[in-house]
Amino acid sequence: MVQEARGSGRSEDAAAEAHRTGEFGTPGPPLNRRNPFLVGLLGGLGVLVAYGIFLGLRNAASILVLIFVALFLAIGLNPAIVRLRSWGLPRWLAVTVMALTVVLLLCGGVFALIPPLITQTGQLVENVPEFIQSLQRNQTINELIQRYDVLTKVQGAINAGTVTNALGGVVGGAKLLFGTIFNVLTVLVLVIYFMAAFDRIKEGAYALVPASRRTRVRLLTDEILTKVGAYMVGAIAIAVLAGISTWVLALIIGLAYPFALAVVVAVCDLIPQIGATLGAVIVSLVGFADSLTNGIVCLVFFVVYQQVENYLIYPNVMRRSVKVSDVAAVTAALLGVGLFGVLGALIAIPMVAAVQLIIREVVNPSMERR
Repeated sequence: MVQEARGSGRSEDAAAEAHRTGEFGTPGPPLNRRNPFLVGLLGGLGVLVAYGIFLGLRNAASILVLIFVALFLAIGLNPAIVRLRSWGLPRWLAVTVMALTVVLLLCGGVFALIPPLITQTGQLVENVPEFIQSLQRNQTINELIQRYDVLTKVQGAINAGTVTNALGGVVGGAKLLFGTIFNVLTVLVLVIYFMAAFDRIKEGAYALVPASRRTRVRLLTDEILTKVGAYMVGAIAIAVLAGISTWVLALIIGLAYPFALAVVVAVCDLIPQIGATLGAVIVSLVGFADSLTNGIVCLVFFVVYQQVENYLIYPNVMRRSVKVSDVAAVTAALLGVGLFGVLGALIAIPMVAAVQLIIREVVNPSMERR
């Protein structure tokens, strides 16, 4: 063993000596980092890597959105878990209670939506011939039908191509339905995982911050997370108010399933951007299935109520819960919808609250010291 070590040492010394004496040739100069070829090669590799990252993000965009929504919901539900833990429950039990509550609310909304939707849609389809006959008995409408040859145009539109497109639409609708169910279940599972590991995720993120700034970052981040929870409470309050208003309307005009319709509107109102409109369409269809007058009343009610909610109720609730001004709330909601759609509407108000906090606690003091 000793002899082998000595032999290897001698061979290394001989190689070093050969390198110094130039036995295998004189060493060339080091690579020039400013060499055009080297700069172009490294630049090309950088572009390829950036393009690969772009393709990966684009392909995973839908999954990243689901993860972001689940994380946002977990942050919003965390104050409720903290409250349950303050009552003496261990974290695993608090997370279990909150997860069961979310599942029960989701199932309740689905079961409240399906029966009246199926029943009232069937009634609406059955009443369509009678509704058309009543329109034909109107002399003015009859003259319009004859003048513009509406019946001929409708018959011409019903052909093999139209039927094929309709079947394609049905298949697309089925894909949309199953895709929505998959997305909802994915978000639900991720929310449960995020709630269970919330403290570990938060502490792991704080560990990435330099120790000298960790305390301040922790305090600011905890305040931002609290505002997200307050936003969730405000959104739930607005949804409950919309449900109560729908319940009162259904009782006044005598619609069937008033409580189920109220639950449907409340659940839909939690969905940013399109939720309130979806709930209004469902209730209006139920109203039209009952009578033309009730349908018009529902339509007018929801048009007026949504304007009141968007420009009066929503800004005031957010000002009290998240402490964001009316102008900032409305502007943030409109910009969020315009820039990022549903996702932008979801994070617009908490983002404005976070920016205001950072400006007040970080930017303004820095400006005062200069």
